[in-house]
Amino acid sequence: MIGRKNMGRVSPLLLVLLALGFGFATYNLVTMVMHNRGLSSGKFWVTNEASEWYDPVINMPDEVKGLGSSNVKFHVALTATDAPYSKWQCRIMYYWYKKMKDMPGSDMGGFTRVLHSGMPDNLMEEIPTFLVDPLPEGLDRGYIVLNRPWAFVQWLEKAIIEEEYILMAEPDHIFANPLPNLAHGGHPAAFPFFYIKPADNEKIIRKYYPQEKGPVTNVDPIGNSPVIINKLLLEKIAPTWMNMSLRMKDDPETDKAFGWVLEMYAYAVASALHDVRHILRKDFMLQPPWDLEVGKKFIIHYTYGCDYNMKGELTYGKIGEWRFDKRSYLRGPPPRNLPLPPPGVPDSVVRLVKMVNEATDNIPGWDVE
Repeated sequence: MIGRKNMGRVSPLLLVLLALGFGFATYNLVTMVMHNRGLSSGKFWVTNEASEWYDPVINMPDEVKGLGSSNVKFHVALTATDAPYSKWQCRIMYYWYKKMKDMPGSDMGGFTRVLHSGMPDNLMEEIPTFLVDPLPEGLDRGYIVLNRPWAFVQWLEKAIIEEEYILMAEPDHIFANPLPNLAHGGHPAAFPFFYIKPADNEKIIRKYYPQEKGPVTNVDPIGNSPVIINKLLLEKIAPTWMNMSLRMKDDPETDKAFGWVLEMYAYAVASALHDVRHILRKDFMLQPPWDLEVGKKFIIHYTYGCDYNMKGELTYGKIGEWRFDKRSYLRGPPPRNLPLPPPGVPDSVVRLVKMVNEATDNIPGWDVE
């Protein structure tokens, strides 16, 4: 376990540059993956809510099948920096949390932005915030996401959290529908990511998940977010997750193989080491432009750029005549009243832009960084 210590504040410019690097690395990774999955054949990674065969649950332990929502409140927690890029996303996320919190079907409880800058910022009064320290300078080696598990460790140790469960969320999440508690007891709920493939990386996974623990398939194809998890269970997993992230980052082979999703693998392995299996829910989240419909899914994750020509055709990998990409607003918030997509653009993208516009239109002092 690393200890707390006094540190100089990271410069805003450095945080912006790190955000830029992370964003484009993720963007390029997904571009390659989606291309290899057969864009030329017209097969996109989508889930069709209207299809008769659609089942949102990929994996659920037998003892919790058919139980539905647990109807137990969960606390919404997201880790964040004090960079302008992070702050405007947090403000939109918090706006939609407040709108969905008390709607029928919601099990949302309290909300905390876990700010790992080490210094207060100008959103402390607008958004419930708990201040924690960043990692010691240089320890993340430019991989700012390593601050996430360390932030959760500090928050869980020091904060008073009334709810029994916690939703680990991120700034670029928007609640599209009231979110129930999808977890049950010792089985957290998580979103399965197609690019987290423990079985395809067995040689590396075995460095951290020994043979005697069981098959590599015990490691779920997830990251830490979105995850709804029992608070006591997260208190056990979080230190392992943090130290696993640092171990993986220190190993050149692992660092090269996992790249910008290393911390996601670290959470998945840490959970498996504690014998925790997640309920895998495809309806937990959608990711425009690949998921075409919002439907009954709960969270819009706008991590990917949405580029279209004026005919409403996707131009992924090429800047479109119309576009929405969060990375266009690294130094400050997007303006109010963003233009809507042209006709023919999928519902998920249209809904995303409308929700961003509603939030920015109603948040006081939106243009203040």
